[in-house]
Amino acid sequence: MKLTKYEGNPILSPCPDHPWENLVTCNPGVIYDNGTFYMLYRAAGNDEDHVIRMGLATSRDGFHFQRASDQPVFGPSEDGPDSGCVEDPRIVKFGGTFYITYAYRPYAPGQYWTFPHDVVRLPKVDSYAPKAWAQSLGNTGLAMTPDFKHFRRLGRLTSPVLDDRDVILFPEKVHGKFVLLHRPKEYVGAKYGVDFPSIWMKFSEDMLEWENQPSHLLLTGRPDSWEEKIGGSTPPILTDEGWLMLYHGVADGGVAHYSVGAVLLDRDNPLKVLARTPEPILEPEFPYETDGFYNGCVFPTGNVVVDGILYVYYGCADKYVGVATCPLADLLDFLKKFKKV
Repeated sequence: MKLTKYEGNPILSPCPDHPWENLVTCNPGVIYDNGTFYMLYRAAGNDEDHVIRMGLATSRDGFHFQRASDQPVFGPSEDGPDSGCVEDPRIVKFGGTFYITYAYRPYAPGQYWTFPHDVVRLPKVDSYAPKAWAQSLGNTGLAMTPDFKHFRRLGRLTSPVLDDRDVILFPEKVHGKFVLLHRPKEYVGAKYGVDFPSIWMKFSEDMLEWENQPSHLLLTGRPDSWEEKIGGSTPPILTDEGWLMLYHGVADGGVAHYSVGAVLLDRDNPLKVLARTPEPILEPEFPYETDGFYNGCVFPTGNVVVDGILYVYYGCADKYVGVATCPLADLLDFLKKFKKV
């Protein structure tokens, strides 16, 4: 079972006419609303700091996207905790408002592909500086918008002493509570029962209050496989069979290819994994996925279902945006072959 990649990929590429996005356009959050596909995408220009912002593109068919503005629609704050970069949006909708979880840093990472993996440029601070600032940790914030034109930052979702990204809200409450996925890098070792960063789940009565809620281990990688280190990819989709969730996996602690798997979670108890694909359903193979700023990377951050078709939007090699599709029923039928008894 493999998702079918659109023959017109990449569907979004860096724009040479816009200095803020002439180097990178990737990792898009996408949602379908009232006949329009809205895409918030990660964008960066060829500056030494590598300041990362978000652009907006829209589409009527899910394949052909047009930029909605020649300027970023959401960027780092001037002096807040997310003043270094904002990236990797995931979008859900409650009521008439879109809520966006996004990763951020207090300082721009620098051109990270010139450093060893997972290394970013650090600020010059004294020994009293908070860890989040001294190490320019990747934290996660929440923003909201009614129209993708006007945004309001709601605040931090993750602990300031953890590198905690791949934070995703479920698009519906479960038993009256919001559900959140996260991937704290520090949750490894005997204390946590995992050898590599894994996917954890929290429940809360308030969309912004998570630090006082316990984390539950949802999914961990499989040793000596394509998915040792894993993280959540896209907002889960509620189906008749349960919650469909895509996740990314990478072997060797993050120096190999990023690929994508799928799991099926119980509708009423999403901590219960019903089924899991044994092999990737999406992996890097074409030049736009293997030649960029992270060579060999497919990284989904958005998915929608329209007329029974699953559209998966993903970053390609940290440089482009691609889309892959399949009938939703086909993926669910495939997953059911691995359903736990």
